[in-house]
Amino acid sequence: MSNEAAIIDNALHNIVIANRILARENVIDDYGHVSIRHPLNPSRFFISRSRSPELVTLHDIMEFELDGTPIDQRGRVMYSERILHGAIYMARPDVNAVTHHHARAVLPFANTEIPLRPIFHMGSVIGPEVPVWDSQDEFGDTNMLIDDLAKGQSLARKLGKARCVLMRGHGAVCVGDDIKAAVFVSIYMKENAELVLQTMPLEKPTYLTPGEIEQTADTLLKPHILARSWEYRIARAGFGGL
Repeated sequence: MSNEAAIIDNALHNIVIANRILARENVIDDYGHVSIRHPLNPSRFFISRSRSPELVTLHDIMEFELDGTPIDQRGRVMYSERILHGAIYMARPDVNAVTHHHARAVLPFANTEIPLRPIFHMGSVIGPEVPVWDSQDEFGDTNMLIDDLAKGQSLARKLGKARCVLMRGHGAVCVGDDIKAAVFVSIYMKENAELVLQTMPLEKPTYLTPGEIEQTADTLLKPHILARSWEYRIARAGFGGL
């Protein structure tokens, strides 16, 4: 196998693993999806055909232009929201992996005026406050899906330079400079939201300070820290020994 082929093969394996990890950690259920920017061609990305994440295999992975055009569809049914990923890759050259999920714990923060903020150190990776995108602002009543470029670009604008964005009445999007980071942020976004919800009936939560968030996130997103978490999560997902 050539070096280029090995790089692509590794990327495709990581998409499969990421889908299985996020399913195992109850971040993604029967819906939701994970993508990775093509490691050798930044104007394309990889994502599964339309399939539940827990079932995704290497044979399901498809290649797309950033506008969602398939390179080799072969009759396969595609995620209607693939353009969500492409629009973010267009807007954010620093982003190389994207997840979209409907983790139930984050939804209260997408549908109320209560902001989602880090309450414990691992949650620092979501940033000081997660923006909320509301499709009503630009598009009125819709099917609530990001199924065209205009909606994808609108969502990408709301994401801005952040790592996460909430979607009113829908779910969330998380990004990373690699797939390990995007998975890490997605998991701790859900767990941080759960802790906030558990704390609120007791008393007003004490959130991390902006300085704590910046310094802690910088530490947690270092490659050796992400590698430790990735190894743990792939074992939990049934890929131990890879």
